Amino acid sequence: MTFKELGLLPQILKALEGCGYKFPTPIQEKAIPQVLACKDVMGLAQTGTGKTAAFALPLLQRLTKGPRGRVRVLVIAPTRELAEQTHDAFGTLGRHIDFRSAAVYGGVGIVPQIQKLRKGSEVIVACPGRLLDHIARGTVDLRGVEALVLDEADRMFDMGFLPDIRKIMKSLPAQRQTLLFSATMPADIMKLAQEILKDPVTVQIDHQAPAETISHALYPVEHHFKTTLLMELLSRTKTESVLVFTRTKHRAKKLAEQIAMAGHKAASLQGNLSQNKRQAALDGFRSGSFKILVATDIAARGIDVSRISHVINYDMPDSSDAYTHRIGRTGRACRTGKAYTFVTPEDAAMVAAIDRLLGRKTERCALQGLEYTVPEIGMVSPAQASRRGPSRGYAAGAARRNGNRQPQLRRRAMPRG
Repeated sequence: MTFKELGLLPQILKALEGCGYKFPTPIQEKAIPQVLACKDVMGLAQTGTGKTAAFALPLLQRLTKGPRGRVRVLVIAPTRELAEQTHDAFGTLGRHIDFRSAAVYGGVGIVPQIQKLRKGSEVIVACPGRLLDHIARGTVDLRGVEALVLDEADRMFDMGFLPDIRKIMKSLPAQRQTLLFSATMPADIMKLAQEILKDPVTVQIDHQAPAETISHALYPVEHHFKTTLLMELLSRTKTESVLVFTRTKHRAKKLAEQIAMAGHKAASLQGNLSQNKRQAALDGFRSGSFKILVATDIAARGIDVSRISHVINYDMPDSSDAYTHRIGRTGRACRTGKAYTFVTPEDAAMVAAIDRLLGRKTERCALQGLEYTVPEIGMVSPAQASRRGPSRGYAAGAARRNGNRQPQLRRRAMPRG
């Protein structure tokens, strides 16, 4: 099926042609006709399946007719990066349509947003917190909204936004089209869907295995040795841009600082950064001035850089879906990519899930010449403890001898030939 067969207008088809898009993805093929028919839609699809265009294209077509100068389409997104990316997508896909749009999120000044809203935006892409600020100030009028989109609803639940969503609903007209997109459907999201959707059409795209252009490797390692392993990988591996994932904001910040101190051009992307610093990190990563970006899952939403050669999971993702989302940022546009995942003994269940996802046992790797048995400072084997006796604590002695430094890297002799 082609985009033309989906019933899209010539000006939209022209924009798609300019972007090089020839055929709709599965979710676009299934969702666009339903959205054009003004039905409520519950879409289940992973990030990277083309769901933004699945709702943006038919909603842009709606904007070609009807009133101007009032908010008609409201898209709510969980992160600033995703809001900006979705806002850009509306601009690109609607370049031949006369409409105004605004991105509304925190971390930046509210006055420029107020000024833009006063000019009359037909499309608003917003994060919940800042949108509630505008509602409280009376700087946005949502009484004319014809279509509401909740994008990545499961992430909004993870981030605690559902109470805010319910508050926003009170400012919207009861008669409207509602579209809810989510990668997963936990009980709370299902309950919300039942509350806000009216006789919805469910569009579900089965979770797909990662692209065949990506190679996968697992690196078994003790947790305290991860940073040493990462530094060695970065020094030994020929890379373009590298995206490193951690589980927490604090770890992303600290790890990026350590990588930069080792001489690499690195930055972090995590929720504690101001919007200006977040944008600087993203822009620097896109331009290549930062070769390594350390990010958390939520902060990485909206990263779309075609030159990422390696994704390194410093911390194991919490699900096979999250694994697919992370590594899907490499191996794009017919390029090859590599996904390295650090595996601790506690990660056995997720290792099995990744093996099932890939349909084979993932390659287990180790760096040649790297001594992996360096003990964590403060740890001691039972045999050492019995020899030292209770009065000679190894933790205190190790701290004194090592000055609380990271364990030094030890190498075995490299084989000749």
